[in-house]
Amino acid sequence: MADVRTISATELMERHRGLLRGDGTELALIDARAPIEFTQRHLLYAANLPLSHVGLEVAARIPRPGTPVVVCDDGGGEAAAVALELTVLGYTDTAVLDGGIDAWAAAGGELYSGINVPSKLFGELVEEHFGTPHVTATELAGWLADGRDLVVVDSRTRREFNRMSIPTGRSCPGGELVRRVHDLIGDGTTVVVNCAGRTRSIMGAQSLRSAGLDRVVALKDGTMGWELAGLELEHGRDELAPEPSEAGRAQATAAAQAVAERCGVRTIDRAQLDNWLADATRTTYFMDVRTPEEFAAGHLPGATGAPGGQLVQATDEYLATRGARVVLADGDGIGTTMTASWLVQMGWDACVLEPGWLDDAQLVESADDETAAAIRSRQPPLPYDPTDAEVARAAMEAYLVWEVALPDQYARDELVEFRFC
Repeated sequence: MADVRTISATELMERHRGLLRGDGTELALIDARAPIEFTQRHLLYAANLPLSHVGLEVAARIPRPGTPVVVCDDGGGEAAAVALELTVLGYTDTAVLDGGIDAWAAAGGELYSGINVPSKLFGELVEEHFGTPHVTATELAGWLADGRDLVVVDSRTRREFNRMSIPTGRSCPGGELVRRVHDLIGDGTTVVVNCAGRTRSIMGAQSLRSAGLDRVVALKDGTMGWELAGLELEHGRDELAPEPSEAGRAQATAAAQAVAERCGVRTIDRAQLDNWLADATRTTYFMDVRTPEEFAAGHLPGATGAPGGQLVQATDEYLATRGARVVLADGDGIGTTMTASWLVQMGWDACVLEPGWLDDAQLVESADDETAAAIRSRQPPLPYDPTDAEVARAAMEAYLVWEVALPDQYARDELVEFRFC
């Protein structure tokens, strides 16, 4: 298609280097292929957006029409079709990667497999950098049998927890951990954080440790590790860690403030947010990191629902434009601060909206966040969740091997860098 502008792999690499230098530019990298093809191999920071979902998602995922956008595929023509659609929708700086992802690889660029790879890679590097301790499924089963003073908190979504959970566990999505955990523990209590695999276990445990709790461990390999050890999961449970007491909230607020100071997390007011959202020269993502139920009950106009733990777990789904600002909102500044601290370490210009807006008369109600629903609808089946038990076991083992190996690619990839605080 002659009307579509192209960009070479070497030029795209230089743009990535500029982003690492913090040169003030932005870039939205879009992979236009079907989700199953995307998961097989793609550029690290590519956001998957097939043509059929452009109209549903692009306004939230690339909110500024002037954003530089590069669209790629593997030679099937999807990139040109998406680029033309973006142009029709008013995006003024759109190009196609010449030669597609094969040209990127030929120029020395890394190609990654899987989903949510930037976040999963970051989680593995967090474990390496901080030495986040873990407990195996067999060890945890022994602790439970011995009646050890411990609490198991599940950092996935409530929907995932309801489907399958570790015995005695409570649902506490990752962005809520620091807010809610203080009322669950005593001086000698050990906190075990689990997810389905590895990333949210690691990130949740390290969030609590960074917030000053030292008797915290991640469940190695999550519910997959539990199943692989031959242990039984529970199903249909809905036990949620309760809202914090006044004392628990005070502890959480102090802990979050210490993290903010250490990681340089800034707080802005409504006037600054409004100015940034009106700025046509730079992208500002405005994300409400409370639970989906709280978001639906009332949120500020312009906000996108992105529960804190899920936002860190899936940055490529929510934040397609690298180099953008990210403003986070919640009721008390605890979840936003913890979420922002991780985004800052991932290289995002993230800050927190000052609390106090929950009584705003402009709050909007919604049944569900349309962007989140659209993303869920096109995600391929999880590779470790087929119905055949033997196939499931092999798939879970392969998944865990894949995730643990991600830092090896990071070591070879000169176009990505994380900075820990």
